[in-house]
Amino acid sequence: MVVPSLKLQDLIEEIRGARTQAQEREVIQKECAHIRASFRDGDPMLRHQQLAKLLYVHMLGYPAHFGQMECLKLIASSRFTDKRVGYLGAMLLLDERHDAHLLITNSIKNDLSQGIQPVQGLALCTLSTMGSAEMCRDLATEVEKLLLQPSPYVRKKAILTAVHMIRKVPELSNVFLPPCAKLLHERHHGILLGTVTLITELCERSPEALRHFRKVVPQLAQILQTLVTTGYSTEHSISGVNDPFLQVQILHLLRILGRNHEESSETMNDLLAQVATNTDTSRNAGNAVLFETVLTIMDIRSTAGLRVLAVNILGRFLHNSDRNIRYVALTSLLRLVQSDHSAVQRHRPTVVECLQETDASLSRRALELSLALVNGSNVRAMMQELQAFLESCPPDLRADCASGILLAAERFAPTKRWHIDTILHVLTTAGTHVRDDAVANLTQLIGGAQELHAYSVRRLYNALAEDISQQPLVQVAAWCIGEYGDLLLEGNFEEIEPLQVEEEEVLALLEKVLQSHMSLPATRGYALTALMKLSTRLRGDNNRIRQVVSIYGSCLDMELQQRAVEYDTLFRKYDHMRAAILEKMPLVERGGPQVDEEAKERKEAAQLSEVAPAPTESQASQLLDLLDLLDGASGNAQHPPLLDPSPGGALVHLLDLPCAPPPPAPIPDLKVFEREGVQLNLSFIRSPENPALLLIIITATNSSESDVTHFICQAAVPKSLQLQLQAPSGNTVPARGGLPITQLFRILNPNKAPLRLKLRLTYNHFGQSVQEIFEVNNLPVESWQ
Repeated sequence: MVVPSLKLQDLIEEIRGARTQAQEREVIQKECAHIRASFRDGDPMLRHQQLAKLLYVHMLGYPAHFGQMECLKLIASSRFTDKRVGYLGAMLLLDERHDAHLLITNSIKNDLSQGIQPVQGLALCTLSTMGSAEMCRDLATEVEKLLLQPSPYVRKKAILTAVHMIRKVPELSNVFLPPCAKLLHERHHGILLGTVTLITELCERSPEALRHFRKVVPQLAQILQTLVTTGYSTEHSISGVNDPFLQVQILHLLRILGRNHEESSETMNDLLAQVATNTDTSRNAGNAVLFETVLTIMDIRSTAGLRVLAVNILGRFLHNSDRNIRYVALTSLLRLVQSDHSAVQRHRPTVVECLQETDASLSRRALELSLALVNGSNVRAMMQELQAFLESCPPDLRADCASGILLAAERFAPTKRWHIDTILHVLTTAGTHVRDDAVANLTQLIGGAQELHAYSVRRLYNALAEDISQQPLVQVAAWCIGEYGDLLLEGNFEEIEPLQVEEEEVLALLEKVLQSHMSLPATRGYALTALMKLSTRLRGDNNRIRQVVSIYGSCLDMELQQRAVEYDTLFRKYDHMRAAILEKMPLVERGGPQVDEEAKERKEAAQLSEVAPAPTESQASQLLDLLDLLDGASGNAQHPPLLDPSPGGALVHLLDLPCAPPPPAPIPDLKVFEREGVQLNLSFIRSPENPALLLIIITATNSSESDVTHFICQAAVPKSLQLQLQAPSGNTVPARGGLPITQLFRILNPNKAPLRLKLRLTYNHFGQSVQEIFEVNNLPVESWQ
């Protein structure tokens, strides 16, 4: 007996009534077999019903690819019921991965040319959903014609389809550019919203469109002002705000048009102030408009008073009961804290209150903003708040909070004693969560503060006596007791409470650290070394220390065993040298092994600066840029003076350096790249002491109206040469001749081979990603001979 095919409603009921997944699969498999049989029989009256059931099966996640060709047949049908299901099936079953989607291009073209509005709407919806680049190029003309149709229904869908086409094929911008100016005169809010979205897409993808639409800024401002000043409208108002969707989209477009453009920014300044003061903030719709207004104010060249108003709006958001709004405010203030630090600083008490939020994301954002607000004038008050938060913050925030406090204290510490106290508090509270370099930084800080040695060793001894579980704290305390244990026993430090410590107590505490199961191998190494150093600083008998050292000579840890054996050898064979070997550690320069390399580079830069000619101001600035790169990011670095170009100055240098070789002739600069205002120049410096070494300074400038972001310059040379790329000075080149990016290339050419350079540039400009690969073969001969 053949089971008849089910209707769509019956199929839905039977599937929902299945008790198990296997029963559901059985129902669907049977019905899919009926659908396949119906497609093979080719009954045109039932095809749309069968495809509707197949689409429901597809939405449940079961395969329905065999219905793709049926969608094409239904789209080609003259019946509206068939077309409706056919276009729906095309949107669900077809995309650019299937070649079958190209077969419906002619059907869509025919339906767009017909005057039946429902059919045109179906075709436009399908094209805007799954239209590929090829389809967009073929149908752009038909969509352009529909943009000016009298029916608002068709025009609105045509505009949205044009937005999809621009995203797929940016070259079609010129096709849709002319109708946009006419569409801005529409009163239909749906058409206006679609038009503003279309203009936004055009401006983000085409510099020509951006310049063209800056002329319509007054018209956009007038539309927005009408929306703000118009009273309640039943058709468009949402929570008392007149069409907030259209307001937000216009503000977004104004932000793009006013970025880096003085005239457009001045046109919209008064309007933005009016929107910011007249928008109702009691509902979420008004908050959305206000937030978009703030983003626009901060992105254009607005006045200082308007920027302060924007920051105050974000400050009011911090008092909102909605956690999402508070999170948005904290994130926005974090972006503005560098450019408008004083304005954000006024809301510091509110930001600090947000540290106590129960929501982890809110407290994390509040922590980041609080750390960014720390400066030299408020460091004491902010550190108290942050240390209090560190004691009660969630475990997942403790590491970030501890690291932030240490960095801020290192940067803004008013005194060394305050700095030491702050680090000790962090180590005591969250020692296991601090950075790896916290121990080295604190030991270096204590070692450099000679007047605080007694104070530090007493503070650390008390902290160690109370708790030996915080490993970084134990390591610093063991190091300090080993170095300055004699000061601990003197008891003549008057600034803190008198403390009487006996030698036996100190040794017992270090032995406790060695025996504790919580101590790491590195911590035991600190304690063992501290005991060994105390053998030269204490006046009592060293037999107890010798016994402890000999016990660890058979330790399973190789590092501890080696130390113990070496220390025991000092006692037995080289006791006369023990005091000299265990003297106090000299102060280590900051940076460790990197100091020698940095000093070497600074010396090399100084030598180059003494022999480099400085006939013009541009060459002098280029040399200063080079020194900036070699010295690192420090803004306080002192550059060596440039050679005086006057004859008298040259004579003085000749008298001072009679054996110095004459300076090489200057190498002319070379321009190697220029596109849309972005220019790349090469400057050359050769070392007189090492003629095989060539320094090339890459300078990237930007004279266009849009910033260049994510700028990366990579280079390659022939195998006979050696190339070293230094870090660039940044990755953003501001528009209109802002601060350029400089980068240093070091090329070693011992064989004096002809120099060839292959460069690859990648950056974002006018909203597009640019990649250029080219070879430079016309380098000056002086750069390699």
